[in-house]
Parts: sequence; C-alpha cells; structure tokens
Amino acid sequence: MKPSHFLIAIAILLLFFLAQLFDPFLKPIFVATLLTIATNSMFIKINAIIKNNAVSTSILTLLMASLFFLPMLYCIISFATFFNQVDQNILINNLNEIKNSSIKLLAEFSFLNEFTHNITSKIDIGKIVQTMVSFSADLGKNSLKFMMDMIFILVFFLFFTLYSSKIAHYLKNIIPINNDDANILFNESSSVMSVVFYSILITAIFQGFLFGGFLSAFGYDGLLFGVLYGFASLIPVIGGIIMWLPISIYEATTGSLSNAIFIAVYSIIVISIIADTFIKPIIINYINKKVVKNKTNISSLLIFFAIVAGLSTFGFWGMIIGPAMISLFISIMELIKKYSSN
Repeated sequence: MKPSHFLIAIAILLLFFLAQLFDPFLKPIFVATLLTIATNSMFIKINAIIKNNAVSTSILTLLMASLFFLPMLYCIISFATFFNQVDQNILINNLNEIKNSSIKLLAEFSFLNEFTHNITSKIDIGKIVQTMVSFSADLGKNSLKFMMDMIFILVFFLFFTLYSSKIAHYLKNIIPINNDDANILFNESSSVMSVVFYSILITAIFQGFLFGGFLSAFGYDGLLFGVLYGFASLIPVIGGIIMWLPISIYEATTGSLSNAIFIAVYSIIVISIIADTFIKPIIINYINKKVVKNKTNISSLLIFFAIVAGLSTFGFWGMIIGPAMISLFISIMELIKKYSSN
C-alpha cells in the first residue's frame, strides 16, 4: 500500500469520528460556511477601506446579526408574547365572528354558495385555536435552541471570515487541481451565492419596508409585519399573498371593506408588480455588475429553480444551498471538460 493511500484511509476514518464529535454543531458550521462564501466580496470591500481584518470581520458579523438574525428573533419573541397573552375563549369567539362574516360576504355571490359551504364546513375553529396554542408552546420550547444556533452561526461566521484567506489558501493547496482552476471553482460558486444572497436580502428588506410602513398607517405593528413580509417574499410567486390576503380578509370581515381593497391593491400594484417585477431585476443586475467581484454567467432562470428546489428540500437555508450546489456542479463540469480535452 502506498503511504498516500494509507494516510487518505486514516483521514477518512478520522473525518467520520470528527463528524460524530461535532454533530451538534454541523448545521451552524455549514450555514456559517455558506454565509462566509456568500459575503466574501463584501468583506473584501470593507477590508479594503478599513485595512484591518479583525475590525472588518467584526463589522460584517454585527451587520449580519442586525439585518439577518435579529429580525428572526424579534418575530419569535413577538409571536410567543402574543400567544401567551391571548384568551382562548375570546379568540374562538372572534374567529367565529370572522367566519360568519365571511360566509355572509360570500353569500352575495350565489355561484360560490356550494364552494363556500364545502370550505366552511371543514373549518373547525376550536381545533384551529388548539393548533395555535400548541404552536406557541413549541415556539417557546424551540426559541432557546434557535437562539443557541444563531449564536453558534455568528461565532463560526466570525472565525471563518477572519481566517477566510488562510482557509482558502490551505484548501487550494490540498485540492489536486492547479490554483487557477481552484480559483475559478471558488469564484464562480462565490459569485452565484453572493448574487442570490444579496438580492434576496435587499429585496426582502425593501419589500418588507414597503409593506410594514404601509400597514403601520392602519394601526398594525409595522416592524413585525414588515419582517414577516420580508421572510414571506423568499417564497417565489405566492410569498406576498400569504401576508396581504389574510389581512385584507380580516379587514373586510370586520367592516373595513375600503381598507381591505386598499391593502390588496397596494400590495399587488406597488409591491408585487412594481417592486418585485421591475425593481428586483434592476437590483440583481446592479449586484451582479457592481457588488460581486466576478460576474456570474449562470442563467437567472436556473438560479430561480435552484432557490425553489432548495427551499422545498432544505427549508429556509435552501435559498443559499440550492444555488451553491448548482454553481458548484456547473463549475466542476466545466473543469472536467477542460481536463478531458487536454
């Protein structure tokens, strides 16, 4: 047996036991690694101004915490507080009133009578409230775990970003391809992930600001609903509807039909059409040309399907994992083609 084969076998065995050892931290490590790669171009720009790795890393970590993780924590705390203070009997009565008002409203459209009856007959308000209470209990139970995961992700992100150049240099040396090809592999993946990450983050903040600021005029918690709309916008096609449709229905069933129409029209025209259809592509194009170090050549349609597939398979973090896997696969195929032709 060659010494190199023996060492590889030992390394694989140790890697297995290392995976067992760090199993509780594998998800935070993986997420932090993806975020480090996605924000590499931003770190380079910040460090070019400040010229201090530690300070640049600290600024980027605080920025990630304030823009990405703290809104999640705010939503969890807000929902947990709301569900703990709610009176189940009052909630059941209010939901029954909304249900009855909806039935009366839809009764004006005779051709919908059968459809309305089939839908409303299956709605059990008591069961819905029990589910909400159960959800609040699970939310409180899992909030501590989420906070710990968030802290670990930020800690790993800080160290990975601080030592990113050394880690990248080490990996390039052990990968059995030349440095130029390793740079192509890393830069292509980093560019795609950066475009996806920045565009998602910026458009989510932008659309959340438009929705939350508008709803605050109607007496709603603008910050909470803005954050919720931002996260909902990550779901392609139907994301925004999840937020504005229930609020419009609630306003209509409580006697504010004009408010319901106003909210629906504003959400469709200003956010869904103008912001999402026209402004979002401009943002992505700007990021692709000005912010990201290397312009990505991967089809935006392919990135879109990668995000959809990633969200459905891996959950929230699939929006980064999906495009990363696609870009890595395409880059490897290009390198295989290059080496095969030599």
